Amino acid sequence: MVETITAERLRDMIDADEEFVLFDTRSPDSFEDWHIAEARNVEYSGDDDELVGDLDPDVIGDDDTVVTICATGNSAGKFAQFLEDEGYVSEAKSVEGGMEAWSMVYDEVPIATENDDLVVVQLQRRSKGCLGYLVGSKRAGEAALVDVTRATDAFLDAAAERGLEITRILDTHIHADHISGGRRLADRLGVPYHLGAPAETRDPEFEFDPIEPNDAVELGDVEIKAVHTPGHTTGMTSYLVDDEALLTGDTLFVESIGRTELQFADADARDGARIQYETLHRTIMTEPNDVKILPGHFSVTDDGEYVDVTPGQPMFSTVGYIWENNEILRLPEDEFVDHMFENLPSKPPNYERVIATNAGEYEPEDADEETELELGPNRCAATEESAVADD
Repeated sequence: MVETITAERLRDMIDADEEFVLFDTRSPDSFEDWHIAEARNVEYSGDDDELVGDLDPDVIGDDDTVVTICATGNSAGKFAQFLEDEGYVSEAKSVEGGMEAWSMVYDEVPIATENDDLVVVQLQRRSKGCLGYLVGSKRAGEAALVDVTRATDAFLDAAAERGLEITRILDTHIHADHISGGRRLADRLGVPYHLGAPAETRDPEFEFDPIEPNDAVELGDVEIKAVHTPGHTTGMTSYLVDDEALLTGDTLFVESIGRTELQFADADARDGARIQYETLHRTIMTEPNDVKILPGHFSVTDDGEYVDVTPGQPMFSTVGYIWENNEILRLPEDEFVDHMFENLPSKPPNYERVIATNAGEYEPEDADEETELELGPNRCAATEESAVADD
């Protein structure tokens, strides 16, 4: 009898360095596009219930635990049964919900703060590299959510576990690689949904509560100040939390810099890079050296490898550290612009439809279409040689 396990259990097995063999039964093309780093590809047809790819039995040791995964859990479960029936293993496990479930696995990571009243929790979507935040005040019992994804329960649970009432929801910008859950959750909770006022330059087809540059919203004594940081997009707004941490969205990451050509296309593309340069040098890098940089993404390769970060651990840097260690930041402006366009990664999958969804111009038919639009990593960092990020 095949045992099913959750995607969260698979995460825990990986993090604990448990010994097991992970088989991914999707087509080779789907596997190459995006897979878990530890996985081996053996195609198995769920419809025909037969082995399509080649299975090397030597990769399975006598005492190995075997785990199977596919797109949604169907073919992987049948492959696990095949392995048992054919005597390859005495017992196999299958991941319930497959890669769709894996794409929604979150790690909840507290960020240490100097202000005892301040709560900052980083919510890490490990398959795509999306980072969202809970910012709250213990004394006021209030919280704001920043860059909420469709996995709204992960954000709600983080607030509930700390006894905080969600009173505001914010997005740093109109995202290109994942569907924001911010507006939908704000409507559900009956709380304001905020974007920086410059987001009007993206012509969103919905109403929101704008925060003007340098204005702030408050959670008791905790202040969240809007800092206009254009470059990735014209409407990109970072949020300075109590002068301790800057939530930089897709402007600046721990290990890379946000790309600019997704909005600033063709003849204007280099203008976007120059705007990004100005933002980095005249806004973000003028903050005190000890201000934490809390980005909107971390980098996951198509092979499921994490770049310069460890899921489940805090992902942040400081202004001073980034200035000393990111050589691209210290390039002269013209060299910076050239570098941005000599090292561009591929564009995020379905990014035009995702942007249209987040701008209120397009409504996916159902949750299945939303999942399909989001599948795959955001390719946040292009390569180790490039400091240009993707989303």
